[in-house]
Parts: sequence; C-alpha cells; structure tokens
Amino acid sequence: MSACAGGAGRAGMAFRQALQLAACGLAGGSAAVLFSAVAVGKPRAGGDAEPRVVEPPAWAGATRPGPGVWDPNWDRREPLSLVNLRKRNLGSGDDDVPPRMDHYKAKATRHIFLIRHSQYHVDASLEKDRTLTPLGREQAELTGLRLASLGLKFNRIVHSSMTRAVETTDIIRKHLPGVNTVSTDLLREGAPIEPDPPVSHWKPEAVYYEDGARIEAAFRNYIHRADTKQQEDSYEVFVCHANVIRYIVCRALQFPPEGWLRLSLNNGSITHLVVRPDGRVALRALGDTGFMPPDKISRS
Repeated sequence: MSACAGGAGRAGMAFRQALQLAACGLAGGSAAVLFSAVAVGKPRAGGDAEPRVVEPPAWAGATRPGPGVWDPNWDRREPLSLVNLRKRNLGSGDDDVPPRMDHYKAKATRHIFLIRHSQYHVDASLEKDRTLTPLGREQAELTGLRLASLGLKFNRIVHSSMTRAVETTDIIRKHLPGVNTVSTDLLREGAPIEPDPPVSHWKPEAVYYEDGARIEAAFRNYIHRADTKQQEDSYEVFVCHANVIRYIVCRALQFPPEGWLRLSLNNGSITHLVVRPDGRVALRALGDTGFMPPDKISRS
C-alpha cells in the first residue's frame, strides 16, 4: 500500500471515530459514556491524526445508554427508580407499582436561569480583590433589569461564593426584591473536565480531579426535575461562572461534557434551562446578552 493510501485509510478511520464521538452527544448524560469512545488527537508531524483514548475521570458514574438514547433517569428521579419493586400487595398478590409510581411523579416545571458574573478585574492576585469593573457593574444592572422585565415570580437566587459572583448578585437582587439568596462553594469556578479537543494551556490531572467532582456535585444538587411536593412551576436564578455553566448545559442536554470549552458566554449573560416533570430538558437561551447595548458586552 502506498504512503498516500495508508494516510487516507488512517484519515478515514479518524473520521469514523470522530463521528462516533459526535454520536455520543445524543447519548444519556454521564461523562462515562463519551469517555468510552476514541477521540481524535492532534496531528503528528507527518500530518496523520494519532488517536487517543480519553480515560474517564475518577468521579464519573456508571455507563448510561448508548449513542442516540436519552437517559430518562439522568437525575435519578424517574418514578420507577423510586419505587421499591420488591414490595407487593401481600393481601391480593397483585403488583401495585402503577399507583405507587403516581406518588413519585413530579408535577411542576423548573425554570433555571444561569447567569455568568459580570466583567471583573482579572489581574488581581487575590480572589477577594477580583472585584467588578465599572463596566461589570453596569452589566449586572442590565442583567437585573432584564430578569425583572420578564415578570416572573422568582423563587430564589443561588450564587457562587467567589467575589465577582457575590458582587454581581448584590446588584441583580436589587431588581428582584424579596427573593431569598443563598451562597454556595459548589458553584465556584474551576476546571470541570479535561476538554476535547485539548487546549494548549496544560493543567495537571489533580485540578480536574478536584474541580470536576465539585462541579459535578453542583450539577447533581441543583439540576434535576422538580420535587414531587412542588405544585407550581418554579423560577430560579444561579449566578456563577462560565466553566460551570457550560459544563452544566452539556450535562443537562446529555451532550459530551468534555465539549464544554467549545461554548462561549459573555459577561452578565443569561442561559435558560427548562426541566419538565417527565425529566425532559430544553435549552431556551444560551448566553443571551441581546438586552445589552453592543458597547456594554464583554467576555473576560
């Protein structure tokens, strides 16, 4: 076989592997699914693509359904999974699973608004000194006004404990009076998972190991269908960071989470996720800043 033919064969194989990885984007939720695929690596000096196997992180859960299959129990709140199937009606011997399942069915829809913090002083050495810039404060005002203009009854604001998120929240909450505010370390910025394609600025595995587990915990804690006791639709605001939001969007839509870096979010942008009672998820808006004048938009 000629060198040219051999290169074409390898390129074809790499292309098929890329298609296989892309198909995983429609797979059910967990990072473990896509890590079982073979990703296409950076070209070698000779121009051929060298396949690399992406290992699953230590915190990744069990494998979900294969490519193209939506996992209805992605949040572990699918009614059937909450019913003890071993428990039967001992009197009649009949299986009373259907009526028991009704008890565990969600009734309300959750609207989740993910807000990226406003522009801040990126050059400060200490996190506490990375405060909002004057432009950042204007952006937060515009975001708060936009949320208020929606006419929704917001249930709560949950925000990252990092300075730039706290200051963004303080400005936004003035436009949403009476809404309870909660701070959490889970939503702090970090490196959620090693991105694919790889990036030039290398990070040790320990960074993804620590940050990834925390950000995954944030996803599991805050992104799920409504509690069975919730009777009315809810509207919740989460003020946090670009990496966290991008990872959450990928996980919620059951896209490959290592693709988070392919998305881009402006400062003060609004991302709107909807979680239906049956567990289906829709993305209403991603990084919306259409409510800001062009000269107020930034992405630092």
